[in-house]
Amino acid sequence: MSAPKPHPGAVRRAPLDIGRRRLVVGSDRLHLVLGARSVAVTLLACAVTAVLGVLALALGDFPLSSADVLGVITGETGGFARTVVLEWRLPRAASAVLFGAALAVAGAVFQTLTRNPLASPDIIGLANGSFTGMLIALLMLGGSWPLLTAGSLIGGLLAAVAIYLLAYRDGLQGFRFIVVGIGVSAVLSSFNTWMLLRAELETALFASAWGAGTLNNVTVTTAVPAGICVVLLLALMPLLSPSLRQLDLGDDAARATGVRVARVRPAAIVVAVGLVSVVTSVAGPIAFVALAAPQIARRLTRSPGIPFGAAGAVGALLLLGSDLIAQHVLPLTVPVGVVTIVLGGGYLVWLLIHQARNRT
Repeated sequence: MSAPKPHPGAVRRAPLDIGRRRLVVGSDRLHLVLGARSVAVTLLACAVTAVLGVLALALGDFPLSSADVLGVITGETGGFARTVVLEWRLPRAASAVLFGAALAVAGAVFQTLTRNPLASPDIIGLANGSFTGMLIALLMLGGSWPLLTAGSLIGGLLAAVAIYLLAYRDGLQGFRFIVVGIGVSAVLSSFNTWMLLRAELETALFASAWGAGTLNNVTVTTAVPAGICVVLLLALMPLLSPSLRQLDLGDDAARATGVRVARVRPAAIVVAVGLVSVVTSVAGPIAFVALAAPQIARRLTRSPGIPFGAAGAVGALLLLGSDLIAQHVLPLTVPVGVVTIVLGGGYLVWLLIHQARNRT
């Protein structure tokens, strides 16, 4: 017998919405809740990054097959191919992955704190502040890598403190923070140009190329300590991410749920500035990765907040892909920062148009 048809005037019950699927990792006392879609996007981005990584190790003046690359990685292939892969190409490819993840996570932190998709270290002046500190260390203190890192970190922190103090007025509002950051960034950019004009020609050319954002100068000597610093800073994010998700709801809501806003916000800013400073000290201020990657990850995962893991994976994919374009696709080899500026500039225009349409 067929089921009786409902009366035309009857009220149909809507299907029960149990929310988004979640993956719980850990024990009852200590566990991590992950969105299923965020995990899928992260794994997919990591898989594509791995494929691009093999291409980055294979392409060049001495081309190798993917089998040769995998043989070197597994230890089955030696000789000159091992030197090319491990000493010449691997530091650059690994740095692109780590630096892209670092910039994306730093951008995600500032976009979460300000609740504004335009908040990015390269837009609000932190990258220029790190570059200013690096230039001072390079031109006045000799320019060893520890001094460059320390100068970059101090410059980024001082820029962050200046922006925070100038923008703070009965609380921290995202729009004011961004506008003040743009002003501070313009001042620092002018100061950087003045220092380059007063420097010796060889040093100025080297610093100018560095200022465009490049991975050409990455070596094992600089990649290993920078990678260790980035990994240590990224390891702190799981401790901060739950509180940052609450801050995304606003300071009052975060305090109501037990978040110590006065401690979490400065700690998150220090970690984000540290990530930007380490990258700047090695590769210069690479633009727009920190701006675009968090929002791309947010749209792919359809998450109400920015997923930090997915943002890091997308940032690594963006920077490694941009470096491959800069090296092997364009007829002339250019710094990777030139490619990220072109891609990020197009994304920024799209984002502004999209926000304007949503407001109308």
